[in-house]
Amino acid sequence: MLTLVVRVPLSPEQLQAGTRLGALIRTARAGRDPALIARHAGISPETLRKIEVGRIPSPSFGTVLGLCAALGMPLQKAVDAWQGTDDQSMAI
Repeated sequence: MLTLVVRVPLSPEQLQAGTRLGALIRTARAGRDPALIARHAGISPETLRKIEVGRIPSPSFGTVLGLCAALGMPLQKAVDAWQGTDDQSMAI
């Protein structure tokens, strides 16, 4: 028996949250080698690039944890960016 899994499209709010998270990660990386950061986070450089530009607006929790660890960034900053409760204004 074949089971189809249909993913519900993300809401505009979820897409904006992903854009904020990507901008935070891009800012936190601050010019450091993306391949090195990706390797330390346990993801591919292409995945990192897609997260930073918002093409993966809803990365897995494990991916976010790995990125925070690789960037030396508290997880709470990622949570605040996702929820839109951070004080920083970021260029997106």
